[in-house]
Amino acid sequence: MQESPISSAIVLHLGLVPITRPVVTTWVIMIVLSAPCWLVTRRLQRVPEGPQAVLESLVTEMVRQIENAIRKDPRPFLPLLGTLFIFLVTANLSGLVPGMKAPTSRIETPAALALIVFFSVHFFGARSRGLRGYLVSFAEPRLIMLPLNILSEITRTFSLMVRLFGNIMSGEFVIGLVVALAGLFVPIPLMVLETVVGVIQAYIFTLLAAVFIGAAVGSVESG
Repeated sequence: MQESPISSAIVLHLGLVPITRPVVTTWVIMIVLSAPCWLVTRRLQRVPEGPQAVLESLVTEMVRQIENAIRKDPRPFLPLLGTLFIFLVTANLSGLVPGMKAPTSRIETPAALALIVFFSVHFFGARSRGLRGYLVSFAEPRLIMLPLNILSEITRTFSLMVRLFGNIMSGEFVIGLVVALAGLFVPIPLMVLETVVGVIQAYIFTLLAAVFIGAAVGSVESG
């Protein structure tokens, strides 16, 4: 029986807290990403070579992309947005590994990531403008816009969640269906396409998060 994308199998319980399969997969991804980064950054060289050069090139490109999106010093936002992008790429593509399902193909993971973005946007906005100045910005350009601006914050967060969930879930579903009907090797072109989609969705999610933060701190026009 096919597992529902809006519910997840419970693997174990920590006391009264159920631990689902996407949570376990997320823990595995965190370990897989953290261990190499710790090893690479343990002995940094002045002239980067090998893995350090690759890592520095990736960080440099992410800094450039964040700066283009936010139009401000990107360094305060790099830990959040850089980690978000790297995690999303890995999580989206983890479903291509036999026996694994991408945690982003289950609604709870995109929902959690969208909530992280939601609270981060308001944190950076309040820190940049001051709490009073940031709250006042919700009544711009007229006080009558206050309910609409608040509703916009909620709906765009929901849209962020649904876009990621829908694209990754549908891709896994199609590949699983083709494997069941046609055999193991026929879906390979679809898996290549799903790889591209996974990277693109990670980029779009992170870019939208950067744009939302830019609007909150007042460096880009909100819309």
